[in-house]
Amino acid sequence: MPNLLAMSFEGELAPAFELHCLEQGRVPPDGWGLACYPGGEPAALVLKEAAPSQATIRSSLVASWERLASTLFVVHIRTAKWGALTEANTQPFVRAWGRRDWVIAHSGSLEHKLVLSGRFEPVGSTDTEQVLCEVLSRAADAGWKSIGEIPPETLLAWFSELNKHGALTLTLSDGTDLAVYADMNSRGRAFVREILPPHGPISFGDNDLTVDLTRRGIHARKGLIICSEALEQKTGEAAHWRQLMPGHLLICRQGAVRAELGPAEQHQGTQQHPVNPAAFNPPQAQQFNQQSALSNQQSPNPQNFNQQGSTQVNGPMNQEQFTQERAPAPSTPAGMPNDTQAFAPHASGVIPPLQPFVPRARPILSTARAEIRRYQVVHRTVYTYTQQVERSMHLLRLFPAHDRLQRLIDCQVTSSVQPGEQRDFEDVFGNRARRMLVSTPFSEMTIEATSQVELLDTEPLAVRPGKLRSTLPLAWMPWQRQILQPFLLPPELPESELDELNEYTKSFADRNDGELLDTLLDINSTIFSEYQYQSGSTTLATSAFDVYSQRRGVCQDFTNLFICLARLLGVPARYVCGYLYTHAESRPDQQRMADASHAWVQVYLPEVGWKGFDPTNGVLTQTEHVRVAVGRNYKDATPTSGALYAGGAGGTLAVQVQVTRLP
Repeated sequence: MPNLLAMSFEGELAPAFELHCLEQGRVPPDGWGLACYPGGEPAALVLKEAAPSQATIRSSLVASWERLASTLFVVHIRTAKWGALTEANTQPFVRAWGRRDWVIAHSGSLEHKLVLSGRFEPVGSTDTEQVLCEVLSRAADAGWKSIGEIPPETLLAWFSELNKHGALTLTLSDGTDLAVYADMNSRGRAFVREILPPHGPISFGDNDLTVDLTRRGIHARKGLIICSEALEQKTGEAAHWRQLMPGHLLICRQGAVRAELGPAEQHQGTQQHPVNPAAFNPPQAQQFNQQSALSNQQSPNPQNFNQQGSTQVNGPMNQEQFTQERAPAPSTPAGMPNDTQAFAPHASGVIPPLQPFVPRARPILSTARAEIRRYQVVHRTVYTYTQQVERSMHLLRLFPAHDRLQRLIDCQVTSSVQPGEQRDFEDVFGNRARRMLVSTPFSEMTIEATSQVELLDTEPLAVRPGKLRSTLPLAWMPWQRQILQPFLLPPELPESELDELNEYTKSFADRNDGELLDTLLDINSTIFSEYQYQSGSTTLATSAFDVYSQRRGVCQDFTNLFICLARLLGVPARYVCGYLYTHAESRPDQQRMADASHAWVQVYLPEVGWKGFDPTNGVLTQTEHVRVAVGRNYKDATPTSGALYAGGAGGTLAVQVQVTRLP
């Protein structure tokens, strides 16, 4: 029987809970309880029963009530050691502080009662409620009104000190964050499982409890499941649980890990954060590299995408190491770890310790100054037809942009077939374009653009950095909204799909406290790390929702998804078509990545301007992305397009791009 179960999801989920321990002929537990935060409200909804009888109304309610939709769930099944079998002594326990409800559930038992001197007092007589009162009293004394305001090192220090009084494995939630602590002496264990989309039906449990995550619909949501036992998978792919190391603290929000910390003696050489030096030796925050065992499950070629030079959780990324478009990830079933420590509950008698999670909230990107660079770009397009084309029109957007962040030195566009007439103009999006009318019959035509450009965007976040701390939702003046309207309107999708994407988008804003830049960086890095780059898996008709639900695509698909999410947040976003310098001349293994154009996103930041985000590579654009054309979507910025007026059958198109760095 799992004594303790907690879940954190990316957006609301409505799981069904089947309490088999209350079925006819079974011995019921001493009590059970469930807490959640419906509608994202700070008030907790708690259902619990002390000394329940068989097949009770409340137990049926948690299996069928759709009101139980939340991003956070805490479930406790009680075996009494402290206190009478009453509701006052049945977990989870709730207390209000900081205009929000705090919920605690505890697996284990303290050896004696705590001496409480704070403003909070327990209602019942259990040790768990005493722990909650003690933690809230300390938070109130320090003026902290949420888990997010408490330094993780301090919270770990409190739990470590309380752990000296007995077994202490617990979960603590304030409706936004979920904190999980594993007893330092292994007197109570905590197992962690990641749910990664895409996935089919998922249910898990044991003889006493079944949790069905998808009974009320399958959503492409990631999540974290924490349990005092490694539960068996009942439907879906095999469950993979890992044990949280004794004495460690895990803090989650919206299905993602914000921080993981361990005691000082297990992590030598990290900076200490004393809380009360006179009372005990303070624990320390474990430092993480972004390429931990879990990140390697999604991020291809981790040796090429390591963070460097950081001593903080979510430390700065080395921009130089993110310059190539990523290669396809290894073929691994969704949600299936590909490292050597994967564990199926009944495949081994030993559960491996939990490897460090990649902290996903508040990603920080390097603002290091890049050097000014010059490139020569050769873009070659070859049209071939089995039947001659008699007359055709071609629209070319092959001229790199020329502005304050990118200087066009020279651009020559030639055609192997002499056009009858041609005209250069600026389209409505400010792109330089050329329209060619070809009246000479041809079966093959080559269009080649040779350009030299100088990239000057060396510090993308250097302009008015204070304004980058804007919070969502953004407020636009009427005339601003009128000009930006084409880049604010989400793509036309069924309402149900937009609702799903809107809730997915909201999870990023909630995870980053509504901060504009943090939210955009989180979206950028999430698409990079959690979506598989797979050539040929999509078409031009693939929608943003298709990419979200399938979790795979190419640069165009990731760009379309980012644009959709940004616009749902009310942030103007536009499609950029251009070229990416991939160091192909010095790295032959990346040559194939340089034979086509690249796509990324630009978002408009208030009083800063258009800034580039490349979700395919998880970076902000600097001096390795050559901009050519922008628009609402791919159709507005496509390099070559046109129409055949007469003839032309069995046509094929071949494109080759070569970007060479100039001295």
